[in-house]
Amino acid sequence: EHLSERVVGQPEAIAAVANAIRRARAGLQDPNRPIGSFIFLGPTGVGKTETARALAEFLFDDEDAMVRIDMSEYMEQHAVARLIGAPPGYVGYEEGGQLTEAVRRRPYSVVLFDEIEKAHPDVFNVLLQILDDGRLTDGQGRTVNFRNTVIIMTSNLGSHYILEYAPRMHEPEIRERVETLVMEELRRTFRPEFLNRIDEILIFRPLGREEVKQIVELQLRRLQAMLAERKITLQVTEAAKELLAEEGFDPAFGARPLKRTIQRLLQNPLAIKLLEGEIHEGDTVVVDREPGTDRLTFTPLEAPVAAA
Repeated sequence: EHLSERVVGQPEAIAAVANAIRRARAGLQDPNRPIGSFIFLGPTGVGKTETARALAEFLFDDEDAMVRIDMSEYMEQHAVARLIGAPPGYVGYEEGGQLTEAVRRRPYSVVLFDEIEKAHPDVFNVLLQILDDGRLTDGQGRTVNFRNTVIIMTSNLGSHYILEYAPRMHEPEIRERVETLVMEELRRTFRPEFLNRIDEILIFRPLGREEVKQIVELQLRRLQAMLAERKITLQVTEAAKELLAEEGFDPAFGARPLKRTIQRLLQNPLAIKLLEGEIHEGDTVVVDREPGTDRLTFTPLEAPVAAA
């Protein structure tokens, strides 16, 4: 439930992650392996990274309890040493590895390997050790424990199939066909011994217009919370929400354009009005759609002045 509040339109993925966490909490998971290991597949902007952030906040009460490793930085063979640290006698030996140091300092965390398909094949040997033994030896010979981490890998592999069938993804046979095509692509890219060690491989579906409306609500709630600190109440009409969802919806890019749309149509004009003194502390601001245009109007309702 907690995860569903933050990640919209991915009930299957959320349920699978929740089940793995429940198994670990109930003590039914292998104690010598990470809490859970997942591959998240799907097009850009559908909530893969957001799920990892939500999980970090839920499990460890801190969104920053997430170690993010961008795998496009590990495309060459020699880059593997940067993950676990250079061996003795090599430059950078004292610094430690980017992955091992981060987990040594924060043993309770979500480790996110972003765009895993871009990594050099040698990187997967490092991952095999983590998934199998729940530990890794860094360049200085110290053992780093991964047993209290959740390992999440994201990939855009096969996302062209997902986007191609996007309008009919709710149909069970179409969904099954897409899953088969994506899994075939995955098997062509990754070795079987690597895929066998993953707890769950999850396919994130593309977002529809309804989901985008829900994301508008989530983003507006965050903005309202920020303004509430300045004692300003933001009231957004349904017409204004419709406009934001309409302008920010793009099936190919998911929820990413929505953030930019909210910045362009709502936050930028609001910032100007705040700085120019048109909106004051204690005001209620009504945001509505200007009839016949793609613009929003901002009407401040001044706070009632207390009688002296």
